[in-house]
Amino acid sequence: MADTSLTQHRSSVAVLWRVHRVWVVSAALLVGVTLVSPAQGAASLQFTLTAILQTAPFLLMSIAIAAYAAATGADNLIAKAFSGAPVVMVVIASLVGALSPFCSCGVIPLIAALLVMGVPLSAVMAFWLASPVMDPSMFALTAGVLGVEFAIAKTVAAVGLGLLGGYVTLFLMRAGALTNPLRPGIGNGGCGGASVRAPKPVVWRFWTDADRRTRFGREALSTTLFLGKWLTLAFILESLMLAYVPAETVTRLLGGDGVLTVVVAALVGVPAYLNGYAALPLVGGLMDQGMAAGAGLAFLVAGGVSSLPAAIAVWALARPPVFVLYLGLALGGSVLAGLLFGAVA
Repeated sequence: MADTSLTQHRSSVAVLWRVHRVWVVSAALLVGVTLVSPAQGAASLQFTLTAILQTAPFLLMSIAIAAYAAATGADNLIAKAFSGAPVVMVVIASLVGALSPFCSCGVIPLIAALLVMGVPLSAVMAFWLASPVMDPSMFALTAGVLGVEFAIAKTVAAVGLGLLGGYVTLFLMRAGALTNPLRPGIGNGGCGGASVRAPKPVVWRFWTDADRRTRFGREALSTTLFLGKWLTLAFILESLMLAYVPAETVTRLLGGDGVLTVVVAALVGVPAYLNGYAALPLVGGLMDQGMAAGAGLAFLVAGGVSSLPAAIAVWALARPPVFVLYLGLALGGSVLAGLLFGAVA
């Protein structure tokens, strides 16, 4: 009986940790900093609250967009991106990946469904590369944290990365490479693929349907909690970074628009990336300390496409040649985007 109770207790603790670990880490950081330096603890708390209030309008816009997309079923628009000639499919898939929301199950299962269904790898790669970088909700929050110009540049980078990846893949496919891209035993993508296998009509006036109104409220609450916890952690980390990381160090490593600076930012973005929303305040803080705009864009794009969790998922899904191509396109495209933005910013 004692062993059973202990097992249940450990299981409950594990569940609580999995659900609330970001809040726990945020609280632990504030408490730890306050114990070491009460003045810095108070400053970090004030900084975090002020930052959240300043981004609140964009945060609310982001939440509303995500909830509206879920309630209307806008993820079903994905199916339209994967029909027609491969050259045209790459363009549409890049645009859809960068500008439209998709199933919350994540892009990896959806990619599996598309490939199993026989969609050309070129179009799938375009969507694969563009989708993690930007969507309407992310655009609203990026504009609030880093400015409209940066948000537009990130959107252009997402579309450009999709086009680059799609056409490079198409060229390799026509040369006879990249046949059978999936590892053996990969399934059909679950709910991520449902919107592609059997697309349903989008109901833009969702408020006329009780179930869709419920879905809107549920998605709004879920998105609020998700963004709230990650932005809180990100703003705490930004406050500590501004307090303890010398600005001259950031300027030396990531200042300027040289190729090496952008390459370093892209490489650092892969392991350092938390998620798309949490990364925004961190990049904002780095740019305040001297990080170049091009390096900041490279950091966000590289981290979004090829963060460690995403890379591990791709490795589990695709055969090694496809995985290597994916990483090469992600990093190379990120560096190119950073250099171009640095040249015009």
